[in-house]
Amino acid sequence: MGKPLSMLKLYSRKIESISKWTSEPFIARLTDNINLPFALRHEAILLVKQPLSGGLPTGFRAYFLIDNTKYDTNQVNNCFRLSEELHYLSAEDVVRFDPEQHTLSVMYRRHSTSNSLLVTERCNNYCLMCSQPPKNIDDGYLVKELLTAIPLISRESKEIGITGGEPTMLGEDMLILIRALKNYLPETSVHMLSNGRKFAYEQLASQIAQIKHSDLMIGIPLYSDISNIHDYVVQADGAFDETIRGILNLKRYKQKVEIRVVIHKQTYSRLPELASFIARNLLFVDHVAFMGLEMMGFTRPNIDDLWIDPTEYQLQLVEAVEILTRNKMVVSVYNHQLCLLDPRLYPYNRKSISDWKNEYMSECKACVEKDHCGGFFSSAMFKYSENITPFLTK
Repeated sequence: MGKPLSMLKLYSRKIESISKWTSEPFIARLTDNINLPFALRHEAILLVKQPLSGGLPTGFRAYFLIDNTKYDTNQVNNCFRLSEELHYLSAEDVVRFDPEQHTLSVMYRRHSTSNSLLVTERCNNYCLMCSQPPKNIDDGYLVKELLTAIPLISRESKEIGITGGEPTMLGEDMLILIRALKNYLPETSVHMLSNGRKFAYEQLASQIAQIKHSDLMIGIPLYSDISNIHDYVVQADGAFDETIRGILNLKRYKQKVEIRVVIHKQTYSRLPELASFIARNLLFVDHVAFMGLEMMGFTRPNIDDLWIDPTEYQLQLVEAVEILTRNKMVVSVYNHQLCLLDPRLYPYNRKSISDWKNEYMSECKACVEKDHCGGFFSSAMFKYSENITPFLTK
């Protein structure tokens, strides 16, 4: 097996201070406009990628230097030199920066289509393959930080994700976040990942509908047509019934719903039966996505109960997709390598892995179809199919 390229770093401690700094963490938008009006500079970080002949302009909240030019920093505070792993940053990105600890978290990237807001690490499921294992902690500060960051995000953003943990654990704060996204980013689609269980309470489904977001999709996992299999995968008794009621309530209030099916050893064999269940009972959902396994979090310790080579479930996946498409449902296949898919699935294959963790292995170097392939999660080095076979001709 080969090695993937290094993944994009969204968090870094490799920041060198070259001036005095203040100790208070803050959230700010990057700019490369040295002529920004002075009244606006205290809210922005100046990103310096090319030498400035006139020196550093005063008044900015902080200065991030990418080039090696030496400047007189006696007149400015919070001046830092970024390591190479952060040289991808650009104007209009939004970051959380702690000058005292020299740590930086990238909250939003202007030129990315894979921006997501982590709203909580708490969850009421304990899924066997959870890539973000839940923590029973008080992380309410995340919402406060996001409410600061959202007004800084470009209004031209096409889509923003909401992820966790389980966003509905936030209660009213989840509704506040969605209202903020609607108000500050009215043209931006929002895709929220949720297990759907709390939408079994009709009031919550009604409350989210009352926000009247113009383009909100809620992605909800459903792992089997048999309740005890779904409940086993998510490690929560009664989860299947609550999830189904949650989907029904959301659609009752005309909310967009996507069903997500992660394929692994516990779910692959009944994919056709699950597709038939969806076609009979949930025909009105807006999208169904069949997803490959991510080798993060709980997947690794549970690998023996989860791993199956994608080449071994192609017949079941093809049948499931054909059942749904015959019923005129919108279907996609996510997180799969093109060379492992049955050719009948090519029209449904999507490049769905977030850009900051999407990689290709050394076996893929000669492949002429990488632009159409889903690629790998960066974590796939832990385990991936031995059947990767590059396409050498179109």
